[in-house]
Amino acid sequence: MTDYLSIKQLQALDPSSELAFTGIYFIKRKLTKTAKNGNPYLLLEFSDASGTFVTNIFNNSNAYVTLEDISEGSLIKIQGTTRFYNQQISPDIYSVALYSLEEATDQGIIHQLIEVPPESESYLWDQLTFGIEQIKHPALKATVENVIQNHESAFRNASAAIAMHHAYRHGLLEHTVHMLQIGLALLPIYKEVDFDLAIAGIILHDIGKLEEYEGDIATKTTRVGILQGHVVLGYKVARKAAILSNLSEDLTERLEHIILSHQGEKEWGAAAMAATPEAVFVSMVDNLDAKMGMVQRTLRNAPENAEFSDYLPGLKTRLLLTPPNKEK
Repeated sequence: MTDYLSIKQLQALDPSSELAFTGIYFIKRKLTKTAKNGNPYLLLEFSDASGTFVTNIFNNSNAYVTLEDISEGSLIKIQGTTRFYNQQISPDIYSVALYSLEEATDQGIIHQLIEVPPESESYLWDQLTFGIEQIKHPALKATVENVIQNHESAFRNASAAIAMHHAYRHGLLEHTVHMLQIGLALLPIYKEVDFDLAIAGIILHDIGKLEEYEGDIATKTTRVGILQGHVVLGYKVARKAAILSNLSEDLTERLEHIILSHQGEKEWGAAAMAATPEAVFVSMVDNLDAKMGMVQRTLRNAPENAEFSDYLPGLKTRLLLTPPNKEK
């Protein structure tokens, strides 16, 4: 983006200077709020492939009128002046215009706008397929294949979250594959954990997110996602596939339990506490990859020369960005 500043480039600018800039970003989130003086303003979160930033647009701004009618998920071109608040970029925006994906594609900048994992979608899908092939129990394997075949398109593209971890296109696929790779590495150590059940549980643990969320760029929670949540939704998907695959009652119940308990704690959304070796294993692997996914994304998007990240709610701290000094 030679003429436009990416969000990562904005974040790397001198906080003490106010510079004019032009950028092309997605509106990831838009909320209408009321200031202390009673006037409305817009809280906007913008995103591109390199990160996000949040800023406020007040109703006395020319940009306010335009942005009122632009929906979340829209791609826009903005002009503004850099400002920082608490060391975070929060620019003043004075000009807004809709921009199209076709324009971005024609200019060869589309890859700089949509965040995706470092690994390609095709590689990740191959790894998921490889994981399914490792399941030896015929009915368990058929259950997983039934789910994946019926949800392939959505599974390939879905985000794993709205904001917390793997919150971008193909993020759910990336998260699932990384859990698979961790599981395949660790399962030989924990022989008490049934291999087939653990792998099936890993692949299906978040399948309910395909119904919990919607939106290709600006991910939102659906009506059924709010009312039931991905844990219950995933349980229902797995149960239907298990019945069609003639999976035994015992294995069906154990697979369902992995899905119902994988969130780890009831206050985090688990319907039950993990009470089988496989459920404990999947829950711990899920927590590990969710947190390391936050670390990986933060390091990828870190401004140059920054020492610490912003506060990360999922880690409850700021992350040290500099690598270990091993010269001595």
